Amino acid sequence: MKKFLLIAAAAVVSANVSAQETRFGVKAGYSMSTIKVDEQMDDLEARNTDPSHTFYVGALVEHKISDKFGLQGEILYSPLGGKEDYNASQDDIYFREKTKLTFGTLLIPVSAKYFITEGLSVSAGASFGIILSAKQKTVIDAGIGIPGLELEGDDEVDIKDDVNKLNIAPFIGAEYMLENGLFFDARYNMGVSNLVKEDNAGKMTNSFLQVGVGFKFGGN
Repeated sequence: MKKFLLIAAAAVVSANVSAQETRFGVKAGYSMSTIKVDEQMDDLEARNTDPSHTFYVGALVEHKISDKFGLQGEILYSPLGGKEDYNASQDDIYFREKTKLTFGTLLIPVSAKYFITEGLSVSAGASFGIILSAKQKTVIDAGIGIPGLELEGDDEVDIKDDVNKLNIAPFIGAEYMLENGLFFDARYNMGVSNLVKEDNAGKMTNSFLQVGVGFKFGGN
Protein backbone atom coordinates (compact mmCIF):
# COMPACT_ATOMS: atom_id res chain seq x y z
CA MET A 1 0.00 0.00 0.00
CA LYS A 2 2.84 2.38 0.91
CA LYS A 3 4.56 1.60 -2.38
CA PHE A 4 1.37 2.36 -4.27
CA LEU A 5 0.97 5.71 -2.49
CA LEU A 6 4.59 6.64 -3.19
CA ILE A 7 4.23 5.76 -6.87
CA ALA A 8 0.98 7.78 -7.10
CA ALA A 9 2.57 10.79 -5.40
CA ALA A 10 5.58 10.61 -7.71
CA ALA A 11 3.27 10.47 -10.74
CA VAL A 12 1.35 13.56 -9.58
CA VAL A 13 4.57 15.54 -8.97
CA SER A 14 5.96 14.43 -12.33
CA ALA A 15 2.77 15.46 -14.15
CA ASN A 16 2.80 18.86 -12.45
CA VAL A 17 6.44 19.52 -13.36
CA SER A 18 5.93 18.43 -16.96
CA ALA A 19 2.95 20.79 -17.24
CA GLN A 20 5.17 23.74 -16.34
CA GLU A 21 6.94 25.38 -19.23
CA THR A 22 8.80 28.64 -19.68
CA ARG A 23 9.24 30.17 -23.13
CA PHE A 24 10.82 33.40 -24.32
CA GLY A 25 9.80 35.26 -27.43
CA VAL A 26 9.69 38.40 -29.52
CA LYS A 27 6.70 40.27 -30.94
CA ALA A 28 5.81 43.28 -33.06
CA GLY A 29 2.72 44.74 -34.64
CA TYR A 30 0.26 47.55 -35.24
CA SER A 31 -1.16 49.93 -32.62
CA MET A 32 -4.21 52.16 -32.98
CA SER A 33 -4.03 54.75 -30.22
CA THR A 34 -6.58 57.36 -29.11
CA ILE A 35 -6.69 60.03 -26.43
CA LYS A 36 -9.78 60.98 -24.44
CA VAL A 37 -9.86 64.56 -23.15
CA ASP A 38 -12.17 65.86 -20.43
CA GLU A 39 -11.50 69.55 -19.72
CA GLN A 40 -14.02 69.60 -16.83
CA MET A 41 -15.75 72.77 -18.00
CA ASP A 42 -19.51 73.28 -18.03
CA ASP A 43 -19.69 74.07 -21.74
CA LEU A 44 -17.30 71.36 -22.95
CA GLU A 45 -17.96 67.63 -23.08
CA ALA A 46 -15.35 64.88 -23.02
CA ARG A 47 -14.06 64.11 -26.49
CA ASN A 48 -11.95 61.46 -28.19
CA THR A 49 -9.20 62.31 -30.62
CA ASP A 50 -8.79 60.70 -34.02
CA PRO A 51 -6.59 57.60 -33.82
CA SER A 52 -2.86 57.56 -34.40
CA HIS A 53 -1.74 54.54 -36.42
CA THR A 54 1.61 53.36 -35.16
CA PHE A 55 3.59 50.25 -34.13
CA TYR A 56 4.98 48.32 -31.17
CA VAL A 57 7.98 46.01 -30.78
CA GLY A 58 9.48 44.05 -27.91
CA ALA A 59 10.08 40.78 -26.05
CA LEU A 60 8.14 38.48 -23.72
CA VAL A 61 8.41 35.59 -21.30
CA GLU A 62 5.56 33.08 -20.79
CA HIS A 63 5.33 30.56 -17.95
CA LYS A 64 2.68 27.83 -18.02
CA ILE A 65 1.64 26.87 -14.50
CA SER A 66 -0.49 24.01 -15.81
CA ASP A 67 -2.07 22.86 -19.06
CA LYS A 68 -4.78 25.51 -18.64
CA PHE A 69 -3.18 28.46 -16.85
CA GLY A 70 -0.13 30.63 -17.37
CA LEU A 71 1.49 34.00 -16.70
CA GLN A 72 3.12 36.35 -19.20
CA GLY A 73 5.31 39.42 -18.88
CA GLU A 74 6.50 41.69 -21.68
CA ILE A 75 8.65 44.72 -22.43
CA LEU A 76 7.48 46.73 -25.45
CA TYR A 77 8.10 50.12 -27.01
CA SER A 78 5.39 52.08 -28.82
CA PRO A 79 4.93 55.75 -29.83
CA LEU A 80 1.33 56.16 -28.65
CA GLY A 81 -0.92 59.22 -28.80
CA GLY A 82 -3.71 60.76 -30.84
CA LYS A 83 -4.53 63.62 -33.19
CA GLU A 84 -7.20 66.25 -33.81
CA ASP A 85 -8.18 68.17 -36.93
CA TYR A 86 -10.30 71.24 -36.22
CA ASN A 87 -11.47 73.51 -39.00
CA ALA A 88 -14.07 76.24 -39.37
CA SER A 89 -15.02 78.67 -42.12
CA GLN A 90 -17.49 81.44 -42.83
CA ASP A 91 -17.63 83.29 -46.13
CA ASP A 92 -13.98 84.03 -47.02
CA ILE A 93 -12.67 83.46 -43.51
CA TYR A 94 -11.27 80.06 -42.67
CA PHE A 95 -9.25 78.45 -39.89
CA ARG A 96 -7.75 74.96 -39.61
CA GLU A 97 -5.66 73.56 -36.78
CA LYS A 98 -4.18 70.06 -36.80
CA THR A 99 -2.67 68.80 -33.54
CA LYS A 100 -0.82 65.55 -32.92
CA LEU A 101 0.31 64.23 -29.53
CA THR A 102 3.01 61.55 -29.44
CA PHE A 103 4.02 59.71 -26.27
CA GLY A 104 7.13 57.56 -26.67
CA THR A 105 6.13 54.83 -24.21
CA LEU A 106 7.92 51.86 -22.66
CA LEU A 107 5.17 49.32 -21.95
CA ILE A 108 5.39 46.56 -19.32
CA PRO A 109 2.28 44.35 -19.73
CA VAL A 110 1.64 41.61 -17.16
CA SER A 111 -1.17 39.11 -17.74
CA ALA A 112 -2.80 35.88 -16.63
CA LYS A 113 -3.65 33.45 -19.45
CA TYR A 114 -6.22 30.71 -19.85
CA PHE A 115 -5.58 28.11 -22.55
CA ILE A 116 -8.82 27.07 -24.22
CA THR A 117 -6.83 24.64 -26.37
CA GLU A 118 -3.07 24.05 -26.60
CA GLY A 119 -2.72 26.85 -29.15
CA LEU A 120 -5.63 29.19 -28.33
CA SER A 121 -5.63 31.32 -25.19
CA VAL A 122 -7.32 34.38 -23.72
CA SER A 123 -5.68 36.79 -21.30
CA ALA A 124 -6.37 39.64 -18.90
CA GLY A 125 -3.99 41.95 -17.14
CA ALA A 126 -2.61 45.46 -17.03
CA SER A 127 -0.03 47.38 -19.03
CA PHE A 128 2.22 49.74 -17.09
CA GLY A 129 3.41 52.43 -19.49
CA ILE A 130 6.39 54.66 -18.71
CA ILE A 131 6.29 57.78 -20.90
CA LEU A 132 9.85 58.47 -22.05
CA SER A 133 9.04 61.40 -24.33
CA ALA A 134 6.00 63.60 -25.04
CA LYS A 135 5.65 65.96 -27.98
CA GLN A 136 2.87 68.06 -29.43
CA LYS A 137 2.92 69.11 -33.07
CA THR A 138 0.51 71.81 -34.26
CA VAL A 139 -0.08 72.89 -37.86
CA ILE A 140 -2.18 76.03 -38.43
CA ASP A 141 -3.64 77.21 -41.72
CA ALA A 142 -5.82 80.34 -41.64
CA GLY A 143 -6.78 83.32 -43.76
CA ILE A 144 -9.47 85.81 -44.73
CA GLY A 145 -9.56 85.18 -48.46
CA ILE A 146 -7.23 88.06 -49.36
CA PRO A 147 -3.96 87.15 -51.11
CA GLY A 148 -0.99 87.75 -48.84
CA LEU A 149 -3.00 87.55 -45.63
CA GLU A 150 -2.86 83.79 -45.13
CA LEU A 151 -1.32 82.42 -41.94
CA GLU A 152 0.57 79.15 -41.81
CA GLY A 153 2.45 77.55 -38.96
CA ASP A 154 4.18 74.25 -38.20
CA ASP A 155 5.45 73.88 -34.66
CA GLU A 156 6.54 70.94 -32.48
CA VAL A 157 7.06 71.40 -28.75
CA ASP A 158 8.28 69.15 -25.94
CA ILE A 159 5.50 68.71 -23.35
CA LYS A 160 7.15 66.02 -21.22
CA ASP A 161 7.23 68.27 -18.14
CA ASP A 162 3.44 68.76 -18.40
CA VAL A 163 2.60 65.04 -18.59
CA ASN A 164 2.47 62.39 -15.88
CA LYS A 165 4.97 59.64 -16.62
CA LEU A 166 2.84 56.56 -15.73
CA ASN A 167 0.02 55.29 -17.94
CA ILE A 168 -1.79 52.27 -16.46
CA ALA A 169 -4.07 50.44 -18.90
CA PRO A 170 -5.98 47.25 -17.98
CA PHE A 171 -6.44 44.96 -20.99
CA ILE A 172 -8.07 41.85 -22.37
CA GLY A 173 -6.71 39.86 -25.29
CA ALA A 174 -6.49 36.63 -27.23
CA GLU A 175 -3.67 34.66 -28.84
CA TYR A 176 -3.34 31.78 -31.27
CA MET A 177 -0.02 29.93 -31.53
CA LEU A 178 1.08 27.39 -34.13
CA GLU A 179 3.11 24.29 -33.25
CA ASN A 180 6.33 25.87 -34.53
CA GLY A 181 6.07 28.79 -32.05
CA LEU A 182 4.69 31.41 -34.43
CA PHE A 183 1.74 33.23 -32.85
CA PHE A 184 -0.80 35.96 -33.59
CA ASP A 185 -2.43 38.09 -30.91
CA ALA A 186 -4.79 41.01 -30.35
CA ARG A 187 -5.34 43.13 -27.27
CA TYR A 188 -7.34 46.18 -26.18
CA ASN A 189 -5.79 48.41 -23.52
CA MET A 190 -8.08 50.89 -21.74
CA GLY A 191 -6.10 53.76 -20.23
CA VAL A 192 -7.21 54.81 -16.74
CA SER A 193 -4.36 57.10 -15.63
CA ASN A 194 -4.74 60.86 -15.89
CA LEU A 195 -1.82 62.07 -18.00
CA VAL A 196 -2.42 65.74 -17.17
CA LYS A 197 0.03 66.75 -14.45
CA GLU A 198 -1.52 70.10 -13.49
CA ASP A 199 -4.20 69.89 -10.79
CA ASN A 200 -7.78 70.90 -11.74
CA ALA A 201 -6.80 71.09 -15.42
CA GLY A 202 -9.04 68.27 -16.61
CA LYS A 203 -8.29 64.68 -17.47
CA MET A 204 -6.55 63.00 -20.39
CA THR A 205 -6.33 59.23 -20.86
CA ASN A 206 -4.67 57.11 -23.53
CA SER A 207 -6.21 53.83 -24.77
CA PHE A 208 -4.91 51.63 -27.57
CA LEU A 209 -5.58 48.52 -29.63
CA GLN A 210 -2.68 46.19 -30.51
CA VAL A 211 -2.67 43.51 -33.22
CA GLY A 212 0.54 41.67 -33.95
CA VAL A 213 2.66 38.62 -34.60
CA GLY A 214 5.51 37.02 -32.73
CA PHE A 215 7.58 33.92 -32.14
CA LYS A 216 8.24 31.88 -28.97
CA PHE A 217 11.44 29.90 -28.53
CA GLY A 218 11.95 26.54 -26.88
CA GLY A 219 10.47 25.09 -23.75
CA ASN A 220 11.80 24.20 -20.30
